[in-house]
Amino acid sequence: MSAEQEKDPIALKRSRGGDSGLDGLGGPGVQLGSPDKKKRKANTQVSIPPFLFEAILYAPIDDTNSTAKIGNGIIFFTLYKKEVAMWDSLTLATANKEKLQYLRENAVLKAHEKAKEETKAKKVTKQEHKKYALEATMKLEEAERKRIEDLKEKERQKVTKELALWKKQQKDAEKQKRVQKEGELHQEVEQLKEKKKEKMNKTRIPNEETSKTSLKPTKGHGSYSMFSENLKEEQLPAPRSAATIKINFTSRVFPTALRESRIAEEEEWLCKQAEARRTVSADLSEVEDLKEEEKNPDWLKDKGNKMFATGNYLAAVNAYNLAVRLNNKLPLLYLNRAACHLKLRNLHKAIEDSSKALELLTPPVPHNEHARVKAYVRRGTAFCQLELYTEGLQDYEAALKIDPKNKTIEKDAEKIRHLIRGTMQDS
Repeated sequence: MSAEQEKDPIALKRSRGGDSGLDGLGGPGVQLGSPDKKKRKANTQVSIPPFLFEAILYAPIDDTNSTAKIGNGIIFFTLYKKEVAMWDSLTLATANKEKLQYLRENAVLKAHEKAKEETKAKKVTKQEHKKYALEATMKLEEAERKRIEDLKEKERQKVTKELALWKKQQKDAEKQKRVQKEGELHQEVEQLKEKKKEKMNKTRIPNEETSKTSLKPTKGHGSYSMFSENLKEEQLPAPRSAATIKINFTSRVFPTALRESRIAEEEEWLCKQAEARRTVSADLSEVEDLKEEEKNPDWLKDKGNKMFATGNYLAAVNAYNLAVRLNNKLPLLYLNRAACHLKLRNLHKAIEDSSKALELLTPPVPHNEHARVKAYVRRGTAFCQLELYTEGLQDYEAALKIDPKNKTIEKDAEKIRHLIRGTMQDS
């Protein structure tokens, strides 16, 4: 072989018949069956029953890139040397039978090992494909769920806008009616004033005529009295109209005298009372049609609990919403509403309500331990469903600090720890 031939692949051509010295895979007219082709480092085999072709090559070859093509009764080998070197011959002709047997068995063992590795690699690849398909399916389902939630949120916003517009229209209509009534009342008052004024004028004119008549001198008398002349010169004014003067005094909420009062404490009490009245009377346009018991936050809380027990979570959320608007200082309202949001998979709202309940459950005392445990567990559950396992574990551990004997919470916390370890190992 030349140096140029060392770089090129080794090409072997074998046909079913002819004068070549390596022919023998089949004779003229013999139809070849399905071949079994094997290339092992320095051993090349082609098995087409009942024929077998085997060549012990001079040196190892690259069996990954080497090929063997069969067609029209011809086998065409393309073999690449593993190391660039000059071969003395194509096959190993000087080896004895024992060495050939050893090379053959060694090639078979290596071929089996390679087949096992390829099978294992295919299995791993298949598992990865399955995992990828599962993750893709989960992402699609999550996207669909989010799309549905977005549609619900858009519909809710649309209904809320329409309701707000309708309320505004009602308020504008009421305001217009009130202005119209005030205008009519003003006109009536003006008319009454005009009539009263006319009546007073009519009463004053006859009185003036009577006074003038009494002041005229009597015919036949030669002189007037001094008193009558003074009355003639004077013009008597009209009688005064009656009126009422309204006097306002600064009102005192407390019966004690100002010098005896503690102004700072009184002002604080008055501010709290005003805030409570504003809270109860907030948005009266929505609660004015409700019954008296429906304006009680405790009654609404009990109603929401009954709705939750029957599985009507949306109705329970509406009851708790109205109760919160009437009194936003009751932590149990937020705690129960968080449970409803968990059932409806409104996870972010469940986290907000649980956090608000924990803010109101201060200071931490034995009386509110049970409520604080519920708030931590519900917020931790929402975090875990959002796959935020670290934050969820923190809330479960906080609940265990309050109630360390609760076996259920302890088991759930242990499950979360296993999930976190599994996630870390996968990553």
